[in-house]
Order: sequence, then C-alpha cells, then structure tokens
Amino acid sequence: MSDLGIPGALDLAGIFVFAVSGALAAVQKRLDVVGMVVLAEITALGGGILRDLVIGAVPPAAFTSVSYVLVPLVATVLVFFWHPQVTRIMPAVMLFDAAGLGLFCVTGAIKALDFRLSPLHAVLLGVITAVGGGILRDMLSGQIPSVLYDRQLYALPALVGATVATLLWHEGLHGVAVSAGSALLAFGLRVAAMRWGWRTPRARGVRD
Repeated sequence: MSDLGIPGALDLAGIFVFAVSGALAAVQKRLDVVGMVVLAEITALGGGILRDLVIGAVPPAAFTSVSYVLVPLVATVLVFFWHPQVTRIMPAVMLFDAAGLGLFCVTGAIKALDFRLSPLHAVLLGVITAVGGGILRDMLSGQIPSVLYDRQLYALPALVGATVATLLWHEGLHGVAVSAGSALLAFGLRVAAMRWGWRTPRARGVRD
C-alpha cells in the first residue's frame, strides 16, 4: 500500500468501509462466511468495476492490485468476529461511508472524463461508482435496493459531488484540491441529510 499514494490510500479506506456495510448486511441476512465475503467484495468493488467496464478500462482497477481484494477480506474478518461491536459504532461507520461516497463519486467522474466521455456520462458514472456496489449488495441479499425506496439523500449527494467535479474539470480546474473540495461537498450534504433526516420527495399526491 505504500506505493499507492494518498488517493490510493483514500480509495482503500472507502473500499474498507463499504465492505464493512456489505459484511454487516450478510450478518443481518444470517448468511455464512462465504456470503459475507461475497457481499463485502461486491459492495466495496462493484461500483468501480461497473464504471471500468463501461469506459473500457481493462482490466478494471479492482483487478490491478491485490490490496483491492484483500481489504474487503480484512473487513469481513472484522465483522465475522466482532459484528456486535461494529454494529454499536455504526454512527461512526456511517460517517466513513459518507466519506467513501464523496470520494467515489468524484474519482468515478474524473476517471470517466479521462477516458473522454461527455460531461453528462461522466456524472452518471460518478454516481454509479458511488452507489453501484450498494445496489448490487441489496439485490444479492434479496431486497429492493435501498437507494430506490428509503428516500435517504444518498444518490443525490453523489450526483452533486460528481456534477461539481465534472464542471470544474471542464473549466480546466484539475488537481487534488479540486477533487477534495467536490468530495467534501458530497460528504457534507450526506452528513447533513443524516443529521436532520432530509428525504427526497415522493410524487405529488403520494403520502407516506
């Protein structure tokens, strides 16, 4: 990991947190250790793999370093032995999840732009990178993806972060500071939504 640099280390941190959420979902569904590994890996790496397959990055980044596979395994071991303790610190885990969301939506959009996709497609792939793993996790665990029905501001912060990063990139503003600022915007919006219970609106006339 020492040769990954700060962006790579942050990437792995986001992967770890998403893997924890996948392994915890497996525990809640009473799956065995194999199911835990599968959900952890899919949650952590699924969005990035989908992005890389769309843009034609071969092989996907998840298959270019052993660390990308080992980090979700470490998260699985942690949850396997200490899932009650991990569950108790979920508020802290959710903060890291929000950080991963912000990071992935921006890195996904920037990578799509590097592969010369249009700004609109870059934004879409940024969102896919951020939420794709969670969607695959929910589908594999036999439930409607939470991003579609629980109305939490999850995809929307990713959309905002990816849009801002794309617009700045299009204006010639690149670099770590720009990416970090866009990621922080998505992170802040997600944290505010958790803090104050913000929800996306339903169709007009549809009640809770």
